[in-house]
Amino acid sequence: MNGAMRSYFDHNATTPVDEGVLAEMLPFLREEYGNASSRHEFGTRARRAVDKARTRIASLVNVLPDQVVFVSGGTEANNLFIRGVAAYLKPSQVVVSAIEHPCVARPAQDLARQGWKLRKLATDGEGRVDVADAGLALREPTGLVSVMLANNETGVIQPVSKIAAMAREKNAWMHTDAVQALGKIAVDFEALGVHAMTLSAHKIYGPKGIGALVVDNRLELKPIIHGGGHERGMRSGTENVPAIVGFGAACELASRRLEALARRTRDLSARAEDGAVALGARIFGRGAERISNTTYFAFPDIDGETLVIELDKAGFAVASGAACSSTSTEPSATLLAMGIAPEVARGAVRVSFGAQNNAAEVEDFLRALGATVSRLRRLTAIAV
Repeated sequence: MNGAMRSYFDHNATTPVDEGVLAEMLPFLREEYGNASSRHEFGTRARRAVDKARTRIASLVNVLPDQVVFVSGGTEANNLFIRGVAAYLKPSQVVVSAIEHPCVARPAQDLARQGWKLRKLATDGEGRVDVADAGLALREPTGLVSVMLANNETGVIQPVSKIAAMAREKNAWMHTDAVQALGKIAVDFEALGVHAMTLSAHKIYGPKGIGALVVDNRLELKPIIHGGGHERGMRSGTENVPAIVGFGAACELASRRLEALARRTRDLSARAEDGAVALGARIFGRGAERISNTTYFAFPDIDGETLVIELDKAGFAVASGAACSSTSTEPSATLLAMGIAPEVARGAVRVSFGAQNNAAEVEDFLRALGATVSRLRRLTAIAV
């Protein structure tokens, strides 16, 4: 479909930069090029822009501006929490859910090679982390806990506040990766009861390459990047002023349209799911509370990667799983943790809607999906 209209249904992987966000960024890519650490007027204007962005981000998640530490993205923020907190603690237990993104799971695994005990929390068949299992895990001395707020594949919202309360009672530091939740549901740091939270701009119509770790000011973090002591010594490196400005603008945009966007994408997802089920699809996490834009499904007799490629040819960009894991041929770790059989998990396809999508696109998608599934089933029958 080169040159033809294409539909982008992969907003959990990344979102387009909003025009209003880009407009706020452009001056800092052109005439406002000062280093925010410089003492002259160019630097002062850059510092003001960084401070404004920090305030906007803090307002969206209900924290003070000085709790926002800018980093390069969600991956760095998650690593900063796990590695930074562990550096100040004696090895004990690190607790993560079985459905965490690799940028939480892998640094936790690294701690296990350094004398820590790694404990993964069980998940039910709908993709919800088991609170009772968290209680069992926390009977052992625990240094840190990390449970994502919304899963990037299923969209299922996790019981973070309940687990955070249990972690605090056991004097463990509690973190949540809120990258997929931000801009889709209300995210309140204080209400969640966590000590740290990961955010990223490019999931909320901001630029790539900028994120934040929001921290309780009592939390001690050893930096993983050393240098000139930027970000109160927690993350050195010259501030990426244009991206920071874009992050702040994206948060302002998210705060204005949160409810309307949720309603819009919920309607699109509901129609997509009804249509997929009519074709024989299984919807993952359908019985759980989810972010409104995400539909994750499989046709048990069709390979997910093949379906994604064929739908792309038809003009629809969808994902076979988390974008950061798309090079793997293994079934989704999230689905396996949910008890989904590997042969079904290999068929998983994720559709995630965004602000520019509309009902007509969904109807076109369902027609293409039906035709593609029918063709692939016929080919499978012939091969057998």
